[in-house]
Amino acid sequence: MPEITPDLVAQVATKLYQGASPGSASAGTGGGSLGIARALADRARQETAAAAPAVAPPASVSAAAATLPGAGVAAPCAIPTAIGGMPESGAALERIAQAFAALKTPPATAAATAPVTPPAVPGAVASAPADPLTYHSEKLVRQQTGAGASGGHGSLKSFVQNVQLAGISGTPKNGACADPFASQLRISLPATPKLAGSSAFNVAAVRGDFPILHQKVNGQPLVWFDNAATTQKPRQVIETLSRFYERDNSNIHRGAHTLAARATDAFEGARDKVRDYLGAGSSDEIIFTRGTTEAINLVAQSYGREFLRPGDEIVLSELEHHANIVPWQIIAREKGAVLRVIPVNDRGEILLEEYGKLLGPRTRLVALAHANNSLGTILPIREMTALAKSRGAHVLIDGAQSVAHLPVNVQELGCDFFVFSGHKIFGPTGIGALYGRRELLEAMPPWQGGGNMIRDVTFAETTYSGIPAKFEAGTPNIADAAGLGAALDYVRHVGLGNIAAYEHQLLYYATEELQRVNGLRLIGTARDKVALTSFVLKDKSVTEVGRFLDRHGIAVRAGHHCAQPSLRRFGLEATVRPSFSFYNTFAEIDRLVQALKSIR
Repeated sequence: MPEITPDLVAQVATKLYQGASPGSASAGTGGGSLGIARALADRARQETAAAAPAVAPPASVSAAAATLPGAGVAAPCAIPTAIGGMPESGAALERIAQAFAALKTPPATAAATAPVTPPAVPGAVASAPADPLTYHSEKLVRQQTGAGASGGHGSLKSFVQNVQLAGISGTPKNGACADPFASQLRISLPATPKLAGSSAFNVAAVRGDFPILHQKVNGQPLVWFDNAATTQKPRQVIETLSRFYERDNSNIHRGAHTLAARATDAFEGARDKVRDYLGAGSSDEIIFTRGTTEAINLVAQSYGREFLRPGDEIVLSELEHHANIVPWQIIAREKGAVLRVIPVNDRGEILLEEYGKLLGPRTRLVALAHANNSLGTILPIREMTALAKSRGAHVLIDGAQSVAHLPVNVQELGCDFFVFSGHKIFGPTGIGALYGRRELLEAMPPWQGGGNMIRDVTFAETTYSGIPAKFEAGTPNIADAAGLGAALDYVRHVGLGNIAAYEHQLLYYATEELQRVNGLRLIGTARDKVALTSFVLKDKSVTEVGRFLDRHGIAVRAGHHCAQPSLRRFGLEATVRPSFSFYNTFAEIDRLVQALKSIR
């Protein structure tokens, strides 16, 4: 049965109570919302009491727990004083007590007892609501669900509706805690073993796949918040690499022996997995590279030599990584082309109207990041691609910061090129991929020459192989291609939609909590972002902040992030950048915030 956490109990009960109409039977009867709330609480106790050590709760927890609805009513299950295996178990229990206590706060007194909301930080998103009922319930919802507002399969809304329709109550059976809604859980929660809900991850299970996370740095448990620079690798990827070198290592394609066949199968099988992951029409359209940077340089040199003419225009945005700027500057100088730059607003969002004005009859290519790496902004690439194509331009999408977070289908998108790096999606370093539309790849000349990319060589003339071999000169990175394939398998198993929903909650929570740090200014507050925040701290250099956090075991990036134009748009040379992934936790965000509050 899927895991039931105390937070899940508290937020479902709170939502049930909020949804009950005043004076209705469900507002307070034993079989109504409060009865269901008690049943939910009973289930949480049942799940956790057996593992709870006999430790006296903090005084604040005991006092708050006494205010639970139904306090004083005989029940066979005692409220656990600690939650076995959960970090900060006392705090977790206190959150339950606070949420239930908030149910009893009359609207007239809610404002009087509301916590003080700190002043808004310039450039930050709106702060949390002051009403305690709303504050506690919504915070818990954000922590545990990603699709709660949509009512999709397995979402909080769907779960609550199923429980309400069942008309259950919390009556204990046979002197043990009742489990009145287990069948409803099976209906409304998916069977994915990694999850405790459609988008509420069982983070401990996921983290168990990543050996590097289980270490101490400077005497503190490692918190890896540098995921935009590189992601950590699951055991499945590590084992794939080891197995290849222990069992299958060989060069590929032309060996007439078993190991060559195995190595070729691993390499070409990985190409097929990239094709499927990107939604490409053919594996021939997938070219392995060392990563995003090499892929963009390949396109700039090969496409540029074939298609660019003096006076042609290449359109980029202010949000680009240096890897999507410098190669275009080099080829533009060689060919006499001109760079045009799309501006952004004060939130770090593309100004689409200005983008439309930049597109003209000489626009040859538009090169865009799917997601920016310094601010986290997600660009509206579908709309931007369609507009560029309507003007006859070709489009390259840099997917380095999106491939592990957002679904993409290159055929539906209509882009001509899409590039990404394996190490950004839990795969090895030194491997990446370029998707290119077949017609363009076949028209483009090779970028590098050597073995594997030829059909026939004489001193008078060389005949080149077809795609993709034409662009893969020399012995390729066979083992890391297999590792990339294993990483894509892992992401597909967990579910990219599940990952995106959970990371969205991490981002929302981090954004909210970071605003509570005095002197902290968030940089980049776009409405659509990947799980990344960027900030500066008053009177502290970013290097000082980064080193301070490292002493607390927290790894973040501090610098210009190879995206100087995007930061200079905000008058900055550097920021601190915590970036999150699906193996991170809310407790880790709490550690980050507490550390920042302690900087002197």
